[in-house]
Amino acid sequence: MFDAIVIGSGMSGGIAAKELCERGLKTLVLERGQKMEHGVSNTDWMQPWEVPNAGMVPEEELARDYPVQSQCYAFSTSTQHYWVKDNEHPYSTPADKPFSWIRGYHLGGRSIMWGRQSYRLSPMDFEANAKDGHGSDWPIRYEDLAPWYDHVEKFIGVSGSKEGLPQLPDGEFLPPFELNDAENAFKKAVEGKFPGRKVIPGRTANLSQAQPHHEELGRGTCQVRSLCHRGCIYGAYHSSLISSLPAAERTGNLTIVTDAIVHSIVHDPATGRATGVRVIDANTREGRTYEARIIFSCASTIGTAQILLNSKSEAFPDGLANSSDMVGRNLMDHLMSTPVIGVLPAAPNTYYHGRRPTGLCIPRYRNVNETADFLRGFAYQGSAYREGWRSTALGSPGIGEKLKERVRELGPWTIRIGGYGEMLPNPENRVTLNSDQTDRWGIPTVDINCSIGENEQKIAAQIISDGKAMIEAAGGTVVSNVHKLAPPGLGVHEMGTACMGKDPATSVLNRYNQTHDVPNLFVTDGAAMASSGCQNPSLTYMALSARAAHHAAEFLKEAKI
Repeated sequence: MFDAIVIGSGMSGGIAAKELCERGLKTLVLERGQKMEHGVSNTDWMQPWEVPNAGMVPEEELARDYPVQSQCYAFSTSTQHYWVKDNEHPYSTPADKPFSWIRGYHLGGRSIMWGRQSYRLSPMDFEANAKDGHGSDWPIRYEDLAPWYDHVEKFIGVSGSKEGLPQLPDGEFLPPFELNDAENAFKKAVEGKFPGRKVIPGRTANLSQAQPHHEELGRGTCQVRSLCHRGCIYGAYHSSLISSLPAAERTGNLTIVTDAIVHSIVHDPATGRATGVRVIDANTREGRTYEARIIFSCASTIGTAQILLNSKSEAFPDGLANSSDMVGRNLMDHLMSTPVIGVLPAAPNTYYHGRRPTGLCIPRYRNVNETADFLRGFAYQGSAYREGWRSTALGSPGIGEKLKERVRELGPWTIRIGGYGEMLPNPENRVTLNSDQTDRWGIPTVDINCSIGENEQKIAAQIISDGKAMIEAAGGTVVSNVHKLAPPGLGVHEMGTACMGKDPATSVLNRYNQTHDVPNLFVTDGAAMASSGCQNPSLTYMALSARAAHHAAEFLKEAKI
């Protein structure tokens, strides 16, 4: 028997395992995907001419194997091995409500391919549900999580600038990756013409300056190559594979089992506790059960809902820890509107060195400094870049001296900003089991029913309108301005299917991420979120995981669970 089992090895699972192991708990991590080793299974060293098909996957292969995964910005031939084949992992949606479920099944999960943008939720985010009545009131406030944000930021390494903004709290930052000349010109124009709006460097989990505790784990300073999605050989960005799992391993308390697909969690009605986890071997399809004193589900938002709903018993006929009927409900993702793209002819005639792993951020300002006719708000992320020889040479006629002269000329500065809007919690947006379809391991697949509401449509329209106004205020010309929302799921920020709350009748988890119904079962992945804010959520998942692991270890020591 183990002290703890952690289901999933990604963003949340890695931190949960590290924290539990460092507190002396013998911890088993179950990963449904294959084993991966940092520096062995990546394509980090491929030169542009070595990447098959210039990064493009053949159309027939996309249609057959990757119709959903290929919609993700990080999908290419250099990262193809990180993504699931959609035809091997089916799920269903209503015909008129598409949902793009982006997945990577392997040790480290999507922490290998994530965008690394790392922002805290603010006091107003933790209070929003209580104020406007959407979703369950968070059982914690910003002050409860702030020290754990500090703890995680120091460990993973987050570069950023301190700005003193109440809607986007500062953190424990490494030096920022500075804005380039065109972005600084854009910043000056926006902040001068729109009081209350700020343009700041994007906060990213890349080591702008590695610290000794990073180097102890074999991590180094970012080389500014922007090849992060391939799996950085330098360990310059945070992933479970690079930092949290190695930190857990060095304690001597960690056991990892890969190719272990979790079927369900075992519940003992006599004690009211979870006693173990049933798994199916991905290759042999043999079943086995691992036992532990506490269990952490970090299987991803939809994965956790699937496991809990499939863990049926006489005590929980509708799924484990589901006396509230809230497991699977309140599925959220951030709205991704089509970016606003513009040309900045008045930007400085300069260039930049390297390829930063981040760009700019415009923190939320609607319903902070400026009122709106919708609830909550949105933020922007983007960058300015200058067209170089590729745009001036490729696809243009000419040879010899004239061509050589032309490729020495730089093109115009282009700016691209895209909005991330908050999606309100809605119990009708949900994940359920599909009893008519099972996967190759005999587990019921999921049906995802999620749609964009009227409030979200208003946010999306404002994102486009404000983006256009800011680019034009900087002297730019907008060249792309399409009013279109991406399907839910493509934000790759799905969350909310086992939400935290004060009332066991309307939520699944308490203030410590324990399920209300089963005290030794914890959920710390995106499923725990009671609301989404408009910030990238991974940092919050990790902070919740670290906090819950601390309390779980204390509860065990005090024999409270």
